[in-house]
Amino acid sequence: MPIKNRIAEMQEEITAWRRDFHEHPEVMFDVHRTAGVVAAKLREFGCDEVVEGIGQTGVVGVIKGQSTASGRVIALRADMDALPMTEITGLPYASKTKGAMHACGHDGHTAMLLGAAKYFTETRNFDGTVVLLFQPAEEGGAGGLKMVEDGAMDRWNVQEVYGLHNYPGLPVGEFAIRPGALMASADQFEVTVTGKGGHAAEPHQSVDTTLATAQIVVALQSVVARNVQAIRPAVLSITAFHTESDTFNVIPQTARIRGTVRCFDAKTRDLVEARLREMVDLTARSFGATASVDYERGYPPTVNHADQTRYAIEAAEAVGTKVNPETDPVMPAEDFSYMLEARPGAYIFLGNGDTPMCHHPAYDFTDEAAPYGTSFFAELIERRLPR
Repeated sequence: MPIKNRIAEMQEEITAWRRDFHEHPEVMFDVHRTAGVVAAKLREFGCDEVVEGIGQTGVVGVIKGQSTASGRVIALRADMDALPMTEITGLPYASKTKGAMHACGHDGHTAMLLGAAKYFTETRNFDGTVVLLFQPAEEGGAGGLKMVEDGAMDRWNVQEVYGLHNYPGLPVGEFAIRPGALMASADQFEVTVTGKGGHAAEPHQSVDTTLATAQIVVALQSVVARNVQAIRPAVLSITAFHTESDTFNVIPQTARIRGTVRCFDAKTRDLVEARLREMVDLTARSFGATASVDYERGYPPTVNHADQTRYAIEAAEAVGTKVNPETDPVMPAEDFSYMLEARPGAYIFLGNGDTPMCHHPAYDFTDEAAPYGTSFFAELIERRLPR
């Protein structure tokens, strides 16, 4: 069996932790119970240092090897937060918190890193220091950035950082990764179009914001198709269209649209934002309306460093059943990107099997995947920090 024997023995325990987290999901920075459980277990395992409240509600555990002569420090990260949605799995350990659910597998990520913590404290089969980063608010709160800003890298002199995410559709035991951009940036925008409201029976006396905004929606679809180089993937999606009127005989004074932009590099990101602003302004004015754009940049692309990707591949090959070292990049975003901007590192996908996709109300983390993820963390550290 490619997974480590000691970690295989821990599977029932890791599963119990995971299902407890699943049953008690917490969102954004409000992960007090989860963080408390994590901190208590890290102390129980015998971590050399446990610090709470990093990045508001994050937890940091520090484990020193049998020797620290190398001076090397490597961080491993797991996210702890759930999503504000309702679970429909019907599982015996389904969420007991109304309107919250672990629909992205962060319960599994946390449990796997706890398993690695227990393994490291038992064996300490490395020369250097392991820093465990349990972060809040990956789902939209940029908890990864908050932990970096709060000293998670500098305080413990972290030199490399690694993380993983489960991947529905990829068989259990398999890994997928690539050097360079693995996940996209995530920007959001809101466009407000102002015209002249009036009676729907007399449109000639109005400036029809519905018509102008509809044309903006159509025009924006040309930004990627006709401005971005075809070999540079990008997505611009309109996800909401609202007017201030909800009746049949009023031309509304204002209308709003919202959407998201996803890119893999800074040049494309800048281009799409600039063309969006120009297209909105020119299209609105062509209909006699005015428009304003509120454009907010979110998570940057998740970009794996070449050397650290190679190290991650070698560790995954040692414990997994198969590794795809050139997987296709994906458009969802991840705030581990901020940690990769702060330090060299890599992010890898772990197969979750044939399950609903992440963020689906029937999703569940596959417990059989946990020994592979925990073994990956252990193998990576023992290879990067050899005694």
